[in-house]
Amino acid sequence: MTKPKGRREVESPLEMAERLSLPFLDNPSLLTRALTHTSYLNENEDATDDNERLEFLGDAVLDFVVGAWLFDHRPEMREGDLTRARSALVRTEQLAEFAREVDLGRAMRLGKGEQRTGGYNRNALLCATFEAVIGAIYLKADLEAVNTFFTPLLDEFANEIIDAPSVNDFKSRLQEWTQSNGMGIPHYEVVSETGPDHAKVFEVEVHLIGKIYGKGQGPSIRVAAQLAAKETMKMLGIL
Repeated sequence: MTKPKGRREVESPLEMAERLSLPFLDNPSLLTRALTHTSYLNENEDATDDNERLEFLGDAVLDFVVGAWLFDHRPEMREGDLTRARSALVRTEQLAEFAREVDLGRAMRLGKGEQRTGGYNRNALLCATFEAVIGAIYLKADLEAVNTFFTPLLDEFANEIIDAPSVNDFKSRLQEWTQSNGMGIPHYEVVSETGPDHAKVFEVEVHLIGKIYGKGQGPSIRVAAQLAAKETMKMLGIL
């Protein structure tokens, strides 16, 4: 799927279906509903329903589709890692980015107030509309049609999103695990600092229930602590 370039132009639901090869060419009514925000419904007598129920359905469908994709493409991931990766892929900001990638804003039906305040590019509205479109595709066709539309986006962007530092916060993940397993909160101790000021190397140890676990070295205390937490997770068999 290629995002059209240049100035944004208003697009009808049928034009969107044609551009993205969506299964609504025979009847775009369900897609029209998916693109209709409640603000448009309140201002236009021709609109009969908004997209909130489709948004609810699409949210559930996306959870399943992304979970299945991760299960197939990341066999090395344990359950906790899969959960975190799925959360990263279906969070509001990321679904809004997927919506931008397919230029969904061109076809969104918003009330005049939302139009004036830039609703076409607001994360919350883009995310909700994207979920509603997924729900509409599922109802109109089936799960295979959802995969046909959405999987290319996952194939292109998922690995970059999953491997981002924000997802791989080993300190938070370690503490989450140790607290849930009755081991308390890990403590980090800087045990050495070497090298000149412009090229420092820090070494950090993880102390947990009175024992020293993983160690990590890095150009900053933060990096060294993350590596020490990662090593500790490996020692505990949770990574």
